[in-house]
Amino acid sequence: MVIDVGDRLINILSIEDSNAEVRLLREFLKQANQNFNLVSVKRLQEALEQLDRHCFDVILLDLTLPDSVGLASLESLLQKAPQIPIVVLTNTNDDRTAIEAVRKGAQDYLVKRQVNPKSLIRSLYYAIERKQSQGALETKIEQTTAQLLKAQEIDRLRSEFIAMLSHDFRNPINSILLSTGLLAKKEHLLSKEKKTAHFQTIRSALKNMDRLLEEILLIGKADSGKLECQLTSLNVREFCNCLVEDLEFDADNKEIQIILECELTLEEIKCDRNLLQHIFGNLLTNAIKYSPRNSKIFFRVSNSQNELIFQIQDCGIGIPPHEQKQLFEPFFRASNVGIIQGTGLGLTIVKKCVDVLGGQISLTSELDAGTTFTVILPGPIASGEIR
Repeated sequence: MVIDVGDRLINILSIEDSNAEVRLLREFLKQANQNFNLVSVKRLQEALEQLDRHCFDVILLDLTLPDSVGLASLESLLQKAPQIPIVVLTNTNDDRTAIEAVRKGAQDYLVKRQVNPKSLIRSLYYAIERKQSQGALETKIEQTTAQLLKAQEIDRLRSEFIAMLSHDFRNPINSILLSTGLLAKKEHLLSKEKKTAHFQTIRSALKNMDRLLEEILLIGKADSGKLECQLTSLNVREFCNCLVEDLEFDADNKEIQIILECELTLEEIKCDRNLLQHIFGNLLTNAIKYSPRNSKIFFRVSNSQNELIFQIQDCGIGIPPHEQKQLFEPFFRASNVGIIQGTGLGLTIVKKCVDVLGGQISLTSELDAGTTFTVILPGPIASGEIR
């Protein structure tokens, strides 16, 4: 097996109202060499009471219970015992339910009629391993964050930041685990299109995690005065095209079209590609996140003799007028974002990068009509005169 538990007793809580299914689970577990202890209850309420009295290593959850049906049972268990991995068992082979279960926090998903001793044992071990890895990652994130957040006001917000950051890592991690699990278990059943979609999901999740880590480090450099501008030759048109291509997958998921409009008399400049990537990657990502489906985002680039001008215009939810001055503060999020997730750091990073480049950023916004961000870089960078 993947994890080493030695001869330790593994305590399993089974929430299943079918006596026949419980007997079958016990029989499967007997065929393993590992020392398992299965505690079985028939109702969600009984399970919650067991969690108050005993410690368990993993939970096997049936989605159809006498006192709870569907993913509501999962949510109650995660609230009660978020540290315990959960494997969902169901009679329906529904990938949509599987995706939703994993997104909500389940570690694995098994269809009862497809379960055998080998697949059950493997799923239990993998669920424990994934939960341990997730916990270790969150601990590492907390430790790294604690080193970066030194200012007094930042320290006051540390707990909130860690919670948001852990959530932002958990989503791509769960997406990766789900896609790799489906590819491993059902590769021979999946069409080429579905396989491609799963690989794209994995790629997008990994890129999001890498971006988040990089932005944490960038904030640390900026706060310590170590964020510098490293000028290199840059083709503006090619840079913008690559940026749009990198975000096409996220945009396509919401059926959003990013329209790039370049009106340049000067394309070769001296600038810091990394800082530009942070500025416009964040602005475009926000535009996608807060825009409705089947909408358009305009990315306009132009230059005058002394300036390079970028505009990103969306048709999204807009920003309340009285909150617009606070947008670039760390952790601030507008009051109308609803359930849309975010750390409140993206625009802070944008502002810090624009400042390092000696540029300016402004915005116009109207509720339910959209937002336009304008970034103006100074003449020396736009003309390529900085050495």
